[in-house]
Amino acid sequence: MSKKVFVSGCYDLLHSGHVEFFKQASQFGDLYVGIGSDATYLEYKHRKPMFPQEERLFMVRNIKAVKEAYINEGSGVIDFIPTLDLVKPDIFVVNAEGGSEAKRKLCEERGIQYIELERTPAEGLEARSSSSLKAALSNQQEEDAAQSKQATNGGGIPTRLDLAGTWIDQPYVSMYHPGWAITISLNPTFEVRNRCGLCTSTRNMIQKIWPMKLPKMNPEMLARLVFCFENNPEREEEHISGAQDAIGICIPGLCRHYYDKNFWPKKIESTNDEMTLRFLEEHLVMVPMTPRLPGCSVVEGKDITPAKVKALTQAADACWEAIITRNLTAFAAAYKASFEAQIAMFPGMVAPTYVGHPEQNNSYVAATIAQYSALDDVLAWKMPGAGGGGYLALVVNDAKQFVAHHPEAFELHIRRE
Repeated sequence: MSKKVFVSGCYDLLHSGHVEFFKQASQFGDLYVGIGSDATYLEYKHRKPMFPQEERLFMVRNIKAVKEAYINEGSGVIDFIPTLDLVKPDIFVVNAEGGSEAKRKLCEERGIQYIELERTPAEGLEARSSSSLKAALSNQQEEDAAQSKQATNGGGIPTRLDLAGTWIDQPYVSMYHPGWAITISLNPTFEVRNRCGLCTSTRNMIQKIWPMKLPKMNPEMLARLVFCFENNPEREEEHISGAQDAIGICIPGLCRHYYDKNFWPKKIESTNDEMTLRFLEEHLVMVPMTPRLPGCSVVEGKDITPAKVKALTQAADACWEAIITRNLTAFAAAYKASFEAQIAMFPGMVAPTYVGHPEQNNSYVAATIAQYSALDDVLAWKMPGAGGGGYLALVVNDAKQFVAHHPEAFELHIRRE
């Protein structure tokens, strides 16, 4: 009796590389294929597949090497478990780059042989992958779309959200205690408004060089270039923009950078681990507030002490550990502690003064925080950047559910590359 072989994937933009993979896998026995559903594709890729699941199922089923195919009913990265349990295969085959310890362990638990195949094209054919095909197809689309994007929103220039350790990138803060700032780079899937804590001044500087999108180069070197360009020594302003803005924009994924009495960090660490980034996307939302009003000052009345800076750095350390371990309770606690450490040093973040505009009301920010912090499904909160208005970034139990119940809120999409 022939052995049952199982493979799984989305198989959008079906190409010769897929067919060759099916052919190689079928050499081990009768081949059964699990296909990612439209819902899983949308959740994982943040966009709809080019071909709907019924069409992808039809195409895969009609490949000679395939005995049967199914739409996976699970969700997430390992969405194929229900299909795996239905087929009960003897062998599970993956492409080497699609392999993982989680898949290997799953097979071990079920007594299934786990095989990784190197991606090799059929004889005489060019190597193909879905990502390379989509990249080639999108190049022209991006160029066309770039012409129609409005420069006022930065086109395809990312923005950043600071998660913890904000202000440590200023030497007048890190001089009291060194520590990490933590940022995520965001795709601008929402309107990035000016004076709202999402580093629009840095984005505007970037647009002067690259109007529509960042160049393809080493992200850390790119961040250095942006930082130096924004802080031109010939400019008249005395304030030096913190490096966390340039780093948060230019380095994709989740990033932390270590400051010790200097404007540029001593070390930078980042991760694009998919499960870690999805954890953040599942629990972070933002709600808009009024932008910082004219004359707003968040540094008036600042009180920076070694103990307060140490509290900021300790919260950032705890925040990073909680994110990496995907511990929601610990993440919310550290996120909140970091914000509390910020406003202990800079109370103007929530109660700004208005230089030259004494008539301005400074209670709006505090009232907005009070409104959202009272909600049961909100676990922690902070304002991006220096505060004083703009947005409120919330840690919630479930981002999708929160947005469904609060239409003013929106989910965040972290830039992967």
